[in-house]
Amino acid sequence: MTKVNFSIKLFISILILILFLPSIVKTEELKFSEIVNGLEHPWGMSFIDSSNLLVTERGGRLVRIHLPSQKIFPVSHTLKVLVLRQGGLLDVLYHEEHVYLSYSEDRGSGESSTSVVRGKIVNDVLTDVEKLFRAEPPLKAGFHFGSRLVIQGNFLFISAGERHGGMIAQDGSKHPGSIIRINLDGSIPISNPHFISKKDWLPEVYQIGVRNPQGMALSPFDHQVYIVNHGAKGGDFLGKVEFGENYGWEEIGWGGTNYSGSKIGSGKASDPRFMKPMRIWIPSIAPSGMAFYQGETFKEWEGDVLVGSLKFDMLIKVDMEESNAVGETVIFRDRIGRVRDIEIDHKGDIYLLADEADTSLWKLTR
Repeated sequence: MTKVNFSIKLFISILILILFLPSIVKTEELKFSEIVNGLEHPWGMSFIDSSNLLVTERGGRLVRIHLPSQKIFPVSHTLKVLVLRQGGLLDVLYHEEHVYLSYSEDRGSGESSTSVVRGKIVNDVLTDVEKLFRAEPPLKAGFHFGSRLVIQGNFLFISAGERHGGMIAQDGSKHPGSIIRINLDGSIPISNPHFISKKDWLPEVYQIGVRNPQGMALSPFDHQVYIVNHGAKGGDFLGKVEFGENYGWEEIGWGGTNYSGSKIGSGKASDPRFMKPMRIWIPSIAPSGMAFYQGETFKEWEGDVLVGSLKFDMLIKVDMEESNAVGETVIFRDRIGRVRDIEIDHKGDIYLLADEADTSLWKLTR
């Protein structure tokens, strides 16, 4: 190869790298405020109102944070939570005077399931608790619970990870590795795939083929539900939740490999059975919480998706145009730890939780 040809190829390679690297927001444009400290591995949060925020800790504690006074108030409960590795008290969602909680339920003999209850909070006590869902079968693995909760109209969506079970995610007759859709009272919609085109799927199953969807959000713009799915060694992705669809795990890993470096499955991305993700991350960013931005604080981000990265301690903004992912920006990195969850208040200020042993609730503004 001549020096001229080598120089041209090097210039093209550098240009491609520059063009496709995510842009980075200048950190001087951001203001971080520590609201409260003393949280231990927080996992999920949800606003009760503009003054009160519910936060779960993986170790089993549920708390109410009074934002004006910056004080923490424990909320007592009697849920049978099995705290093991990635399992514990996980997501929380407040909606119309009810609080919805997902957790790894202790099913005995070391087994657990991704389970969901609904209750009310009275004087900082969880009362009137109803079991809405428990994933079957219960399993012993302490990994990949998924566990995000989203309400769309009268439907409750639940992300159920495949519990390190691999191909169980291709079996719609089992819950692990799927997206669940039930009614808010726990009953099953007759418009679910089981009743229409997927007779062999369990009635609660809406979509299959996911590994560990630790982020899920409803877009206020197109009113669709989206997930971010944690892959293995690469192959994380952002995608829509769709009726009766299959994201392919573990027949396909969307460009990722097993942690050993070996190929994932024998499937192909061109296989028409598999729904294609909107955006794929290689190497893995270990995505967790996500939220669609809406508000005045960062008005230019309107409609974009914020995604937390556990692996790189960063917050990413995925640029959206007409329900398509068209770019990516790193908002910050190495500021608060492993970004676990994201909430946005009525003004557009961003609240953040980091999955750390001794951490804080943070607010991001200008």
